[in-house]
Amino acid sequence: MSELQGRQILVVGASGAFGNEFCTQLEASGAKVIGTARNADSAARLQPQLAQRLLLNLEEPESIQTLTNYLNASQTSIDGIVFASGLVAFGSVTETPPAVLQRLMQVNALGQIDLVQQMIPALVQAATASRAPFVVSISGVIAERPMAGLSAYSASKAALHAYATAAQREYQKLGIRWLDARPGHTESGLANRAIAGTAPNFGVGMAVDLVIGRIIKAVLDDEKDLPSGSF
Repeated sequence: MSELQGRQILVVGASGAFGNEFCTQLEASGAKVIGTARNADSAARLQPQLAQRLLLNLEEPESIQTLTNYLNASQTSIDGIVFASGLVAFGSVTETPPAVLQRLMQVNALGQIDLVQQMIPALVQAATASRAPFVVSISGVIAERPMAGLSAYSASKAALHAYATAAQREYQKLGIRWLDARPGHTESGLANRAIAGTAPNFGVGMAVDLVIGRIIKAVLDDEKDLPSGSF
Protein backbone atom coordinates (compact mmCIF):
# COMPACT_ATOMS: atom_id res chain seq x y z
CA MET A 1 0.00 0.00 0.00
CA SER A 2 1.64 3.20 -1.14
CA GLU A 3 -0.82 5.62 0.42
CA LEU A 4 -3.81 5.93 2.74
CA GLN A 5 -5.50 8.77 0.89
CA GLY A 6 -9.25 8.12 0.75
CA ARG A 7 -9.04 4.81 2.63
CA GLN A 8 -11.62 4.29 5.39
CA ILE A 9 -10.12 2.87 8.58
CA LEU A 10 -11.89 1.56 11.68
CA VAL A 11 -9.92 2.42 14.83
CA VAL A 12 -11.06 0.39 17.83
CA GLY A 13 -10.33 2.24 21.06
CA ALA A 14 -10.04 5.64 19.41
CA SER A 15 -10.54 7.51 22.69
CA GLY A 16 -7.33 6.23 24.30
CA ALA A 17 -3.74 7.40 23.93
CA PHE A 18 -2.87 4.92 21.17
CA GLY A 19 -6.22 5.28 19.45
CA ASN A 20 -6.18 9.07 19.48
CA GLU A 21 -2.69 9.11 17.97
CA PHE A 22 -3.70 6.58 15.32
CA CYS A 23 -6.62 8.82 14.36
CA THR A 24 -4.39 11.88 14.15
CA GLN A 25 -1.72 10.26 12.01
CA LEU A 26 -4.13 8.34 9.78
CA GLU A 27 -6.13 11.49 9.08
CA ALA A 28 -2.91 13.38 8.36
CA SER A 29 -2.18 10.69 5.76
CA GLY A 30 -5.53 11.35 4.08
CA ALA A 31 -7.53 8.47 5.54
CA LYS A 32 -11.12 8.69 6.72
CA VAL A 33 -11.37 7.34 10.25
CA ILE A 34 -14.26 5.65 12.02
CA GLY A 35 -13.49 5.64 15.74
CA THR A 36 -15.00 3.58 18.52
CA ALA A 37 -15.21 4.16 22.25
CA ARG A 38 -16.22 1.78 25.02
CA ASN A 39 -19.07 3.86 26.47
CA ALA A 40 -20.68 7.29 26.43
CA ASP A 41 -18.11 8.73 28.84
CA SER A 42 -15.12 7.70 26.75
CA ALA A 43 -16.97 8.67 23.56
CA ALA A 44 -16.74 12.27 24.74
CA ARG A 45 -12.97 12.02 24.12
CA LEU A 46 -13.32 10.96 20.49
CA GLN A 47 -12.03 13.48 17.97
CA PRO A 48 -14.98 15.50 16.59
CA GLN A 49 -13.80 15.39 12.99
CA LEU A 50 -13.96 11.59 12.69
CA ALA A 51 -16.03 10.23 9.80
CA GLN A 52 -18.14 8.32 12.34
CA ARG A 53 -18.05 7.94 16.11
CA LEU A 54 -19.44 4.64 17.34
CA LEU A 55 -19.68 2.58 20.53
CA LEU A 56 -17.96 -0.78 20.93
CA ASN A 57 -17.27 -2.75 24.09
CA LEU A 58 -15.01 -5.70 23.33
CA GLU A 59 -16.04 -7.30 26.63
CA GLU A 60 -19.55 -7.82 25.28
CA PRO A 61 -20.08 -10.14 22.28
CA GLU A 62 -23.46 -8.43 21.76
CA SER A 63 -21.72 -5.08 21.33
CA ILE A 64 -19.37 -6.55 18.73
CA GLN A 65 -22.33 -8.05 16.90
CA THR A 66 -24.23 -4.76 16.97
CA LEU A 67 -21.30 -2.83 15.51
CA THR A 68 -20.53 -5.32 12.77
CA ASN A 69 -24.21 -5.67 11.87
CA TYR A 70 -24.42 -1.90 11.47
CA LEU A 71 -21.28 -1.62 9.36
CA ASN A 72 -22.24 -4.53 7.14
CA ALA A 73 -25.90 -3.51 6.77
CA SER A 74 -24.98 0.10 5.96
CA GLN A 75 -22.43 -1.16 3.43
CA THR A 76 -19.80 1.02 5.05
CA SER A 77 -16.54 0.42 3.24
CA ILE A 78 -13.75 -0.70 5.54
CA ASP A 79 -10.20 -0.73 4.18
CA GLY A 80 -8.47 -1.36 7.48
CA ILE A 81 -9.07 -2.24 11.12
CA VAL A 82 -6.73 -0.96 13.81
CA PHE A 83 -6.96 -2.31 17.35
CA ALA A 84 -5.82 0.31 19.84
CA SER A 85 -7.85 -1.07 22.73
CA GLY A 86 -6.69 -3.32 25.55
CA LEU A 87 -6.62 -4.13 29.24
CA VAL A 88 -3.70 -4.86 31.56
CA ALA A 89 -3.43 -6.53 34.96
CA PHE A 90 -0.53 -7.24 37.27
CA GLY A 91 0.02 -9.86 39.93
CA SER A 92 1.18 -13.43 40.47
CA VAL A 93 -0.84 -16.41 39.31
CA THR A 94 -2.09 -16.94 42.86
CA GLU A 95 -3.20 -13.31 43.14
CA THR A 96 -5.05 -13.14 39.82
CA PRO A 97 -8.76 -14.02 40.03
CA PRO A 98 -10.22 -16.10 37.18
CA ALA A 99 -12.54 -13.20 36.32
CA VAL A 100 -9.52 -10.96 35.64
CA LEU A 101 -7.98 -13.54 33.31
CA GLN A 102 -11.30 -13.89 31.50
CA ARG A 103 -11.59 -10.12 30.97
CA LEU A 104 -8.04 -9.93 29.65
CA MET A 105 -8.58 -12.80 27.23
CA GLN A 106 -11.87 -11.35 25.98
CA VAL A 107 -10.63 -7.80 25.34
CA ASN A 108 -7.04 -8.52 24.31
CA ALA A 109 -7.70 -11.56 22.15
CA LEU A 110 -11.17 -13.08 21.73
CA GLY A 111 -13.07 -9.84 21.13
CA GLN A 112 -10.58 -8.64 18.53
CA ILE A 113 -10.60 -11.99 16.75
CA ASP A 114 -14.41 -12.04 16.78
CA LEU A 115 -14.66 -8.56 15.25
CA VAL A 116 -12.23 -9.37 12.44
CA GLN A 117 -14.06 -12.61 11.65
CA GLN A 118 -17.34 -10.76 11.33
CA MET A 119 -15.77 -8.07 9.15
CA ILE A 120 -14.17 -10.46 6.66
CA PRO A 121 -16.85 -9.85 3.99
CA ALA A 122 -16.16 -6.09 4.07
CA LEU A 123 -12.41 -6.66 3.96
CA VAL A 124 -12.74 -9.10 1.06
CA GLN A 125 -14.83 -6.50 -0.77
CA ALA A 126 -12.03 -3.98 -0.25
CA ALA A 127 -9.52 -6.50 -1.58
CA THR A 128 -11.67 -7.11 -4.66
CA ALA A 129 -11.65 -3.35 -5.25
CA SER A 130 -7.83 -3.33 -4.99
CA ARG A 131 -7.85 -1.22 -1.82
CA ALA A 132 -5.29 -3.46 -0.01
CA PRO A 133 -7.23 -4.06 3.25
CA PHE A 134 -5.33 -4.68 6.46
CA VAL A 135 -5.72 -5.45 10.14
CA VAL A 136 -3.34 -4.04 12.76
CA SER A 137 -3.10 -5.59 16.20
CA ILE A 138 -0.69 -4.70 19.00
CA SER A 139 0.28 -7.74 21.04
CA GLY A 140 3.43 -6.08 22.33
CA VAL A 141 6.81 -7.40 23.41
CA ILE A 142 5.06 -9.31 26.20
CA ALA A 143 3.83 -11.77 23.54
CA GLU A 144 7.46 -12.58 22.70
CA ARG A 145 8.79 -12.58 26.26
CA PRO A 146 6.10 -13.44 28.86
CA MET A 147 6.91 -12.07 32.31
CA ALA A 148 6.47 -13.41 35.81
CA GLY A 149 3.95 -11.28 37.62
CA LEU A 150 2.11 -10.70 34.35
CA SER A 151 1.11 -14.26 33.51
CA ALA A 152 -2.54 -13.50 32.72
CA TYR A 153 -1.68 -10.43 30.65
CA SER A 154 1.10 -12.32 28.88
CA ALA A 155 -1.29 -15.15 28.03
CA SER A 156 -3.88 -12.82 26.50
CA LYS A 157 -1.33 -11.05 24.33
CA ALA A 158 0.43 -14.27 23.32
CA ALA A 159 -2.94 -15.67 22.24
CA LEU A 160 -3.56 -12.63 20.05
CA HIS A 161 -0.09 -12.85 18.51
CA ALA A 162 -0.42 -16.58 17.78
CA TYR A 163 -3.79 -16.11 16.13
CA ALA A 164 -2.64 -13.14 14.07
CA THR A 165 0.46 -15.01 12.88
CA ALA A 166 -1.52 -18.04 11.75
CA ALA A 167 -4.46 -16.05 10.39
CA GLN A 168 -2.14 -13.90 8.27
CA ARG A 169 -1.20 -16.97 6.25
CA GLU A 170 -4.86 -17.66 5.52
CA TYR A 171 -6.06 -14.09 5.08
CA GLN A 172 -3.36 -13.27 2.56
CA LYS A 173 -5.08 -15.69 0.19
CA LEU A 174 -8.12 -13.39 0.46
CA GLY A 175 -6.02 -10.30 -0.18
CA ILE A 176 -6.10 -9.23 3.49
CA ARG A 177 -2.97 -8.44 5.49
CA TRP A 178 -2.81 -8.85 9.28
CA LEU A 179 0.09 -6.92 10.78
CA ASP A 180 0.88 -7.65 14.43
CA ALA A 181 3.04 -5.09 16.22
CA ARG A 182 5.06 -5.89 19.34
CA PRO A 183 6.55 -2.65 20.70
CA GLY A 184 8.11 -2.51 24.12
CA HIS A 185 6.77 -0.48 27.04
CA THR A 186 5.21 2.72 25.75
CA GLU A 187 4.08 5.76 27.73
CA SER A 188 0.39 5.34 26.95
CA GLY A 189 -0.76 5.46 30.57
CA LEU A 190 -2.29 1.96 30.34
CA ALA A 191 -0.12 0.65 33.19
CA ASN A 192 -1.75 3.18 35.49
CA ARG A 193 -5.23 1.90 34.60
CA ALA A 194 -4.70 -1.77 35.45
CA ILE A 195 -7.84 -3.77 36.24
CA ALA A 196 -5.88 -5.61 38.96
CA GLY A 197 -2.56 -5.25 40.75
CA THR A 198 0.09 -2.53 40.65
CA ALA A 199 2.53 -1.97 37.83
CA PRO A 200 6.22 -2.68 38.47
CA ASN A 201 8.81 -0.08 37.62
CA PHE A 202 9.16 -0.39 33.86
CA GLY A 203 11.34 2.67 33.54
CA VAL A 204 10.80 5.29 30.85
CA GLY A 205 8.93 3.90 27.87
CA MET A 206 8.81 4.86 24.21
CA ALA A 207 6.83 7.86 22.99
CA VAL A 208 3.34 7.06 21.73
CA ASP A 209 3.63 9.15 18.56
CA LEU A 210 6.85 7.41 17.52
CA VAL A 211 5.41 3.94 18.09
CA ILE A 212 2.25 4.73 16.13
CA GLY A 213 4.25 6.38 13.38
CA ARG A 214 6.37 3.24 13.04
CA ILE A 215 3.25 1.07 12.75
CA ILE A 216 1.68 3.29 10.09
CA LYS A 217 4.95 3.27 8.15
CA ALA A 218 4.80 -0.53 8.22
CA VAL A 219 1.26 -0.41 6.82
CA LEU A 220 2.37 1.88 4.00
CA ASP A 221 5.46 -0.20 3.25
CA ASP A 222 3.51 -3.48 3.13
CA GLU A 223 5.49 -5.00 5.98
CA LYS A 224 4.18 -8.36 7.15
CA ASP A 225 5.29 -8.30 10.79
CA LEU A 226 6.56 -5.85 13.40
CA PRO A 227 8.56 -7.67 16.10
CA SER A 228 9.89 -5.82 19.12
CA GLY A 229 13.25 -5.28 17.41
CA SER A 230 11.54 -3.11 14.78
CA PHE A 231 10.91 -0.30 17.27
